[in-house]
Amino acid sequence: MSSMDVDTIEEVEMEYYGATQTEASSSKAAPWSIVVDEAHPFDLDAYISGYSGRTALDRLIYIIMHSPALAPQALNRSLQLLTAPSQRDTGLYEVILSAYKTTATQPGVGLPPLEELVPDHTPYVTWIEETNERNSADRRKLEVELKTYTGNMIKESIRMAHRDLGAFYRATGGFDNALRHHTKSREFCTTTQNMLDMCLSVLELLLEQRSFSHIPTYVFKAESALDSIASSGLSGTSFSHGLGSSGQKRVDLHHAVEAKLALCAALSHLFNMNYAKAAQDFLQPMSAAALLPWTGKIVSVGDIGVYATLCALATLGRNELKLRVLEGGEGLAGEGEGMKELLDAWMSSNFRVVLELLERSSTRHLLDPLLGPHVVNLTALIRARAVVLYFQPFATIRLERMSAAFGWTVEDTEREVVALIQRGDILGRVDSQNKILRARSTNPRAQLYAHALKAGAEMQKATDKLLLRLRLQQADLVVRKPQPTPASGASESAEQ
Repeated sequence: MSSMDVDTIEEVEMEYYGATQTEASSSKAAPWSIVVDEAHPFDLDAYISGYSGRTALDRLIYIIMHSPALAPQALNRSLQLLTAPSQRDTGLYEVILSAYKTTATQPGVGLPPLEELVPDHTPYVTWIEETNERNSADRRKLEVELKTYTGNMIKESIRMAHRDLGAFYRATGGFDNALRHHTKSREFCTTTQNMLDMCLSVLELLLEQRSFSHIPTYVFKAESALDSIASSGLSGTSFSHGLGSSGQKRVDLHHAVEAKLALCAALSHLFNMNYAKAAQDFLQPMSAAALLPWTGKIVSVGDIGVYATLCALATLGRNELKLRVLEGGEGLAGEGEGMKELLDAWMSSNFRVVLELLERSSTRHLLDPLLGPHVVNLTALIRARAVVLYFQPFATIRLERMSAAFGWTVEDTEREVVALIQRGDILGRVDSQNKILRARSTNPRAQLYAHALKAGAEMQKATDKLLLRLRLQQADLVVRKPQPTPASGASESAEQ
């Protein structure tokens, strides 16, 4: 994760907690940190059990950097996962220690020193040395294979050698080299299936590194390859990208690839804060089986359900939400902790419960590195849409009643309503003295007259233009296309 991403996330979190946390809770923690308490619970063990491999370590490092209350527990858990047999990136050890040291040195954070939590570094140093030796031996072996296949000019073998080297560098943390080898294998793809596998490997790598700017390019290439496979009559074949060796159940090629591409596009739109398009892609038909082996390695099924639900609530109308989420049921919206209750409260117009559920799960959402930077925006959109929906049936309503429905003070309710009126989301005005919100009254007769006058003005303008052109034609002031003279026409035919 780049320093720019960290700064952006911290700015978002500072703004969020500066506006929502009480003085008691904010005085106990640094202003940039994410609070974990009874009102904002978070179970680290249950959370991290949904991930595996490098993704689990990346999320633990993110938690260390942004939640001092969970930093010691996250440090111990990350060191346990680091030395697992499947881990080969030795550079993560220094990243984990550096993240904890940075958090511990922040003002107002009373964390135990690193020496107390990790008194003996010998087991980790030994693991690093052994893993580096194994990595060096495997790298030399793969490079020799690539050189041999290149000399023999066997395209399929060269492609597989680049693929294996890309997978090796990805496992060992060399992401630039991994991307280079995966893209290099494109030159040696002999079938459309090979091209599709290459695109999916690159997309998986880009998602793991959160490099969302290049995702649309490879999604388009993968869709083109998938269309070619479908047109050739092979769409019913089984798809085994990353599944063959694990013995997982095979699923239909077209459905599996479409689900993965929809997830990639949705995460790219989420990164660019295009929540409406993200909601449309998150609500595409997808299942946990279709997303294998990405579930857990990139995101969990619960994560997709949370992203889909929040984006849908922030952008979709009530009818579309009911049709696509509650009655459609082909996507993963509603999955995830508290999302089913959130949807039920929204559809029953119990907006106070909606806001309470959002506030209670805010710590879980902020500690998600993909969702965290967007929690403030999504919550604001959901809150604004809830106020608009609540006021729609009324011509006049007291702000005290609205504040009771949302659990706000009258002043907060008035501030929220005024902001929505200024943005044009609510057509009304506020009587600040009597604390009443009135819908803007419209006179149908006046609207009809205004529409007639506007149509008459447009007709008069068009008529004036026609009369002007007619006068120009009568005065022979219209520029016409030059016509060839007989002499020039004869000379041109002679030349031909």
